[in-house]
Amino acid sequence: MAHIVIPSFLVFGLIFGLVTYSNRHLFGEGPPQAPADDKGGPGARLYWALVATFLWPILIVSGLHGLYRLRAARRT
Repeated sequence: MAHIVIPSFLVFGLIFGLVTYSNRHLFGEGPPQAPADDKGGPGARLYWALVATFLWPILIVSGLHGLYRLRAARRT
């Protein structure tokens, strides 16, 4: 069973990282918008994809919390 679960976990995390790269600022305690001077690059994309590969469950939870905070701020 582990021979299917572990690679699936890592592949999903890698895909998650590549898809969410442009919105990575939403997965932390930072501002709700990406900084204007954030040019990124191939190194930054690779770094985010590697982080997301292993930490995607935590990133999803923090993203949901960030979404909740943004919606709560808009209501007030």
